[in-house]
Amino acid sequence: MNHVVMLIQENRSFDHYFGQMTAYRTANGYPINGSPATIEDESVGSFSNFSQATGANIVPYHSGSVCTEDLTPAWTETHKNFDWENPAAASSSSPMDGFVQLAVQVSQYAATLGINMADQDGHRVMGYFDGNDLNYYYYMASNFAIGDHFFSPVPSYSPAQRGYLFAATSQGYVHDPGPGKLTAKTIWQELDSASVSWKIYSEEPDLYTYLQEFAYYNQSGVSAKVVSIDQFFTDAAAGTLPAVSYIETGLNDGLSEHTSNFDPANPQQGEPPINVQVGAQYASKIINSVMQGPSWTDSVIFFAHDEGGGFFDHVPPLSVPSPDGIKPVDLTSSDVSGDFTITGSRVPNMVISPFAKKNFVSHTPMDYTAYLRFIETRWGLPTLTARDAAMPDMTEFFDFTNKPWATAPSPPAQNMSGACDFSKQ
Repeated sequence: MNHVVMLIQENRSFDHYFGQMTAYRTANGYPINGSPATIEDESVGSFSNFSQATGANIVPYHSGSVCTEDLTPAWTETHKNFDWENPAAASSSSPMDGFVQLAVQVSQYAATLGINMADQDGHRVMGYFDGNDLNYYYYMASNFAIGDHFFSPVPSYSPAQRGYLFAATSQGYVHDPGPGKLTAKTIWQELDSASVSWKIYSEEPDLYTYLQEFAYYNQSGVSAKVVSIDQFFTDAAAGTLPAVSYIETGLNDGLSEHTSNFDPANPQQGEPPINVQVGAQYASKIINSVMQGPSWTDSVIFFAHDEGGGFFDHVPPLSVPSPDGIKPVDLTSSDVSGDFTITGSRVPNMVISPFAKKNFVSHTPMDYTAYLRFIETRWGLPTLTARDAAMPDMTEFFDFTNKPWATAPSPPAQNMSGACDFSKQ
């Protein structure tokens, strides 16, 4: 494998996106390869969450809107999602009972900012999408490989997650550390030391990247390897992708699949509504450009979402080793206590490669610092922290003998007909 592409979208949980995967595979005749031949999904089972706004439990349901009002996956809020009564005790045996009640609190807080959400009882966190809404993702995940015990690395939101994605640690930060604050060695530094090529392709007009949170970004020549997403499509078409690529999706352009901070009755407040089908179409453009390019024969695309985003998932987080023994360094007076020995929620994911096992489902518990472990194994690099060292190297996803997908498939175009209507979310 000579080309690794990492594509991370925003804020969706496994059950919220892929909870209908078993039903989709059954309806379309896709087997489930792996042992056991099952998928740990749960969108229509016995799972529910209580809403204090209605005094009743809310069960998972098929969302009628491809736009969803805002939620939060921040540190304290994620712990509340896992264990509403005792968030500081969140663990691998948590009841996963706080999603709806927290969503109510988010709606109430938004009202203090002049943002009047359509959902006031928290039901939006229990909505799920299916193989018609996200037909591209369902097709790709069913044909290639996924993991059904695949988690974000830390129970917090994007800045901390991206620290783990780049360095297998956030050095104790649960919130945004700010530019240049992180001194940990990154995977990019390891690649440079080994003379292995890499680029970060940014969707942001100012070429923003989370690598700017690390001091390493300011070293000579590093920022030059952060280029426009347009260059990615050029490189993919020309067969000039580097050994490792990372796609920095834009948070302010409606392409990242983040939830929407938007009040339709007061449109000057917040951001435009974000449509998951627009985001999936964007991701399909990136993935397809690799599959249709000359580098396909020796490439892998690792796709996931950076955290659950506050949406429901019935599987508790993993117990994992603290990466470096550092305790949280930036907790506020309103934050719950905790450490870095549990993950965040399960997230949608897939492994796309000519070597990916067909229709494969891994049940191996891991977070996406496993991507770093794969890169380290491929290029003989040392592990960064105890966290990536504890991850599997992901070789179970591949068949390096038979090359199952020597000819790339022709996936469907992403369905764009969903309604963006908060009243139907």
